[in-house]
Amino acid sequence: MSATQPGQAAALSGGVRLTLTHLRRTLGLVWRTSRPLTVALGALTLLGALVPVGIAWVGKQIIDGVVAQNGPRTLRAVLLELGLVVLVASVQRGLSLVRALLGARLGIDLNVAILAKALTLELSHFEDSEFYDKLTRARREASSRPVAMATDAFHLVENLLSLGGYAALLVGYSPLAVVGLLLATVPATLAEWRFSKQSFRLRNWRSPESRRLLYLEYVLANDEHAKEVKLFGIGPILLGRYRTLAETLYDEDRRLTWRRSVATHLLSLLATGAFYGAYVGMALRAVEGRITLGELSLYILAFRQGQSLFQSALGAVGSLYEHNLYLANLFTYLDLPTGVARPRPVTVGQALPEAAAAGATPFAGVRFEGVGFRYPGRDEWALRDIDLVVPRGESLALVGENGAGKTTLIKLLTRLYEPTEGRILLDGRLLSDWPIDALRARIGVVFQDFNQYQLRVRENVGFGSVDHLDDDTRLVRAVERGGAEEVVSALKGGLDAPLGRWFQEGSELSGGQWQKIALARAFVREEADILVLDEPTAALDAEAEHAVFERFRELARERTTVTISHRFPTVRMASRIVVLDHGRIIESGTHDALIAQGGQYARMFSLQAEGYR
Repeated sequence: MSATQPGQAAALSGGVRLTLTHLRRTLGLVWRTSRPLTVALGALTLLGALVPVGIAWVGKQIIDGVVAQNGPRTLRAVLLELGLVVLVASVQRGLSLVRALLGARLGIDLNVAILAKALTLELSHFEDSEFYDKLTRARREASSRPVAMATDAFHLVENLLSLGGYAALLVGYSPLAVVGLLLATVPATLAEWRFSKQSFRLRNWRSPESRRLLYLEYVLANDEHAKEVKLFGIGPILLGRYRTLAETLYDEDRRLTWRRSVATHLLSLLATGAFYGAYVGMALRAVEGRITLGELSLYILAFRQGQSLFQSALGAVGSLYEHNLYLANLFTYLDLPTGVARPRPVTVGQALPEAAAAGATPFAGVRFEGVGFRYPGRDEWALRDIDLVVPRGESLALVGENGAGKTTLIKLLTRLYEPTEGRILLDGRLLSDWPIDALRARIGVVFQDFNQYQLRVRENVGFGSVDHLDDDTRLVRAVERGGAEEVVSALKGGLDAPLGRWFQEGSELSGGQWQKIALARAFVREEADILVLDEPTAALDAEAEHAVFERFRELARERTTVTISHRFPTVRMASRIVVLDHGRIIESGTHDALIAQGGQYARMFSLQAEGYR
């Protein structure tokens, strides 16, 4: 045996074990999706395997009855065949119905499982291109592969049972011929397996290209990008890139499809030749009177069907192997480890752990001790040597150039990320020791890249505190505090008015109006004792910005507030200002103190003030 043969055997053995593992897991998914439909699929598969063998045997009885000129025997056989044919048609119709229902149900359940898994993953997963490749592969196969694998598994059993029945009918003719006919189908089937694996590798390797194609399609046909696409005239460039990439993918598919079609067709002719060789032998025996016409008809049918079933069985095994390759993507995604427990629904206002109560610990507030953070897969530090104490009730402003680490610091505070080094404490307790739901119930945040939900005003505001989606009094209060009362009152339907253009009758808002809605979403979480605004007024005019921060100061009494802003009239309202540069704290103090120092803050303030002179 050559050195490569043991490796190939080991790979084949490993592939079989993995296929069986995924098959068991897939059948478990199918069983949990609907036990009655799974039982029905099994019963109909068994019936569908046995009835065709009965029809073949009855066909022999009809021909022998005709040759013997036995009318009653022939009539009984014809009626029996009619009943069996009707039964086969009913079984096939039932199988189609069960497969359709089971596939639709399983597709929904798996997509729910994929999305539920997404809720348990950390933010770092969603900022990783490899993760998006895994997600794309998983979602691409979720709606079809599992039910296809289960169906092919049942189909394989059906083929093997039918094959056993036909083999029993053919034993009397020539066992050796049966083996030869079956083996003649093997080369074409092996070729199908080989090309199935190549097809999988091709689709798997080009997941990034597939995502790039979808992105270009999104940019070219989405209202979010329509203005710039038309204004800058970039449509033809993007369309050209889309066409080039699509043609490249098509050429790869075309070449593989041609090779697969030609190779499998030529090899399938071996099976056809073997069948007609046996056909000649059986016909000559019938001419010599060594077998009856009924037996000739039975053997021909049994040989043809047996060969077809064996090839189908091998094809089903190949399909199971191919499904296994794709389902590996799905199960790899579903098995991704999660570092943070999935948030559980929390009733806002419910009693928090004793350690969360103000004054229950020696220090009430937030403390960063030697905190550093690097994004996954990067060498540079986004934050380093952060030592920061924010007493309960303090108003803090974070200032710095873009990329200084301001938003990253907030993501660490809300446990969207875990520190690479150092530790963060809230009320004297390690942030990592807090139940994630209790922690986030205490924090209200508006990020600069806030979401614009294509839903009603009620959801756009109420998602800040999902337990109060139907509390109109609280929602109206939040709308007023966010400065969005004029926006909402102008909409037909008020709180129940749909927003955005994705759905019928939705109203599109300006950037500033959307920002007011996002602010209302933060203010609806009235029990939160830490408020964070990350560039919350970037799309507002000066008057609207001033009104928002006046409300914010009123609402922030006895609460801890953290504001990130490039506008110094806003920043100077904070009781303390922290300046970040390249992930490190370089200055800290009041506005007047920092101006007196003449450092980076003073320089940035002077540059901005110069623009107003």
